[in-house]
Amino acid sequence: MLAAADEAFAADLAARLPGDRLRAPEPRHLEEPRGRWQGRGGVLALPRSTEEVAAILSFCAARGVGVVPLGGGTGLVGGQVASDGPAPLLLSLERMRALRALHAEEGVLVAEAGVTLAEVQAAAADSGRLFGLSIASEGTARLGGILACNAGGVNVLRYGNARDLCLGVEAVLPDGTIFHGLKRLCKDNAGYDLKDLLIGAEGTLGVITAASLRLHPIPAATGAALLVVESPAAALRLLALAQARLAEGISAFELIGRQGPDFLAETMPELRQPFDPAPEWMVLVDLGLPAGLDPVAALEGLYAAAADAGLVSDGVIAQSEAQRAEFWAVRENIPEANRRIGSVSSHDISVPLGAVAEFIDRAGPALRRIGDFRINCFGHLGDGNLHYNVFPQRGRNRADHEHQRDAIKACVHDLVHELGGSVAAEHGVGRFKVADLERYGDPGLLAAMRAIKTALDPAGIMNPGAVLRAPG
Repeated sequence: MLAAADEAFAADLAARLPGDRLRAPEPRHLEEPRGRWQGRGGVLALPRSTEEVAAILSFCAARGVGVVPLGGGTGLVGGQVASDGPAPLLLSLERMRALRALHAEEGVLVAEAGVTLAEVQAAAADSGRLFGLSIASEGTARLGGILACNAGGVNVLRYGNARDLCLGVEAVLPDGTIFHGLKRLCKDNAGYDLKDLLIGAEGTLGVITAASLRLHPIPAATGAALLVVESPAAALRLLALAQARLAEGISAFELIGRQGPDFLAETMPELRQPFDPAPEWMVLVDLGLPAGLDPVAALEGLYAAAADAGLVSDGVIAQSEAQRAEFWAVRENIPEANRRIGSVSSHDISVPLGAVAEFIDRAGPALRRIGDFRINCFGHLGDGNLHYNVFPQRGRNRADHEHQRDAIKACVHDLVHELGGSVAAEHGVGRFKVADLERYGDPGLLAAMRAIKTALDPAGIMNPGAVLRAPG
């Protein structure tokens, strides 16, 4: 049983740290974006160095006090909020914001965990390089949390998830041991890969304090198009055609169902949309090409070939960077429109590319057997990650359907599992999906995860209750 981070604990810890490192948590430290859970915290720690993080974790391990690491607070599965059990210590690395090194010729940037993704992107751009990860919350999300959740975003098709963009990490293990793993190597097979174990562990095995990040060349020319397709199946065939013609030039390939633009029209009528009315299905294709290639010409050629193949019926190609930004504004504002409408149940799922169309075809009718809903399906078609969200009809709100949430989630997740997919595609497991992991996870995987957790964190202090259920 863990102990609480009470006043006596805080006083003893404060005596071991510089004077401004502990304070009472603020409301922002106890909230999650969807407002479904309210966190608890006895004390907030704000270290300025890896050594201070080590001192804090060592003390918490000795006292048996739980630690909840905090990033930018943008996670959607409750990994940053502990709502029950003894009040934990909240550990925020927001003061650890140094850009420690930049090796532009190698394409490597070393940054501390408190740096925001936008700051990493800006530093890379200043050096003439690109950090390829892009998510809607990049101005708020911090590097440590991004790596802890193995975030993906819109450019996974080209650059991969956070794990693929990380060469090394510095981290503090639950007993206070510092792992000095800030390597800049693309190849290193010297033993177990602790870096990849910590990435995606959601702070349950240690705290990432800094990382070596992989940078890429900045494309010489960019372009985008919104192309109207008849169905998700046609969109997948269009993806294959686009890859055959443009290969690695495709940075993103996003599927957008009609409900998303309709929600935008309902909640943000001032936002300019290229189609009125919106088509049932469209894809946003984004390109980044080397010097000498014209993205407008490339997209015109793609449209012509797709039209000949019967895959597209209409489309708009951006003629300027401003118009490309308008296209992306449509895609990136859909989550905000969703928030304003208020979902009954939201699902961040992935299925094999070949099963995307089947999932969409089957999920809608299955949900209609439960109730009358609006479904907003959109997401990263290039990697099979869909945001499949269920909303009340006009004139009703999500409270009217609260009694159906569990049935809705089970309907969607059962189908995802049947098709060989994952119910935790992009945001992770957190606390919201612990039961889902237990229900759908492979028994061998779960046994190995529990063994690893026990070996590295025998006292169970690291983010208790996240990913794996805390012992009762």
